[in-house]
Amino acid sequence: MPRSETEIGAGQHDFSAALLNPELPLPQGIVGPHGKNAFKRFAVYRNNVTVSLIDALAGIFPAIQRLVGESFFRDMARLYIAKEPPRSPVIFEYGGGFAAFLERFEPLARYPYLPDVARLERAWLDAFHAADADPLHPGSLGAIPPEHLAGTTFIAHPAARIVKSGFAAVSIFSASREDRTLEGIRPGDPEDGLITRPLDAVEIRRLPAGAADFFTALIAGASLGEAAGETVARHPGFDLPSAISAMLEAGVFSGCSFGAANSEETA
Repeated sequence: MPRSETEIGAGQHDFSAALLNPELPLPQGIVGPHGKNAFKRFAVYRNNVTVSLIDALAGIFPAIQRLVGESFFRDMARLYIAKEPPRSPVIFEYGGGFAAFLERFEPLARYPYLPDVARLERAWLDAFHAADADPLHPGSLGAIPPEHLAGTTFIAHPAARIVKSGFAAVSIFSASREDRTLEGIRPGDPEDGLITRPLDAVEIRRLPAGAADFFTALIAGASLGEAAGETVARHPGFDLPSAISAMLEAGVFSGCSFGAANSEETA
């Protein structure tokens, strides 16, 4: 008699759960040749899957692995995999909750900057795989009538990401990725990071005070005037012209628009 969809779903759940948790029993229906016990065969398969996921995490978070050491990273990754198995067949999407896991991982409590370094690494990979789009041409703002400039809104480039941190996450990330020591870096210094891909390569920049708030507001749909006003109120020394120049150079946006009477123009 054919199994129901509920039974099939339950069987798939039991199989995937046992695949990542060696403490669970062999899933029902798993047998070896000639009906023999398949526990050892399944254990080998389980180990291969786990090792593949650990390797994937090491590829996604190479800076974290270098900072904590390969052996420690792999042991930690094994615990993460058991707690948060993949939810997508696309392997580069795995590890979305790794930074939050690091925040809760007691052995790393002395290194509170690691979760934000992991967020930068995750953002780097997401930017790498983001859709292609031409960055906003630097001359686009110059073509907007001055009376409409404050009301201009922007279209975020698909690869643009902002990571705000209370630690020197950008400097630590860069040093680790470039195989440099952390000498001279003060981990407790706040740093915000901008991740973009204006051409073919992903770029990460450390932002000056206020720029992360400014770009975040624009990405959320605020007009240029609104974003500038809110940012200056929070950061009185905010350098607006430099921030606008930086966002055009870095390719944070792919387009902009402004309202004119009853029509809208797009650059």
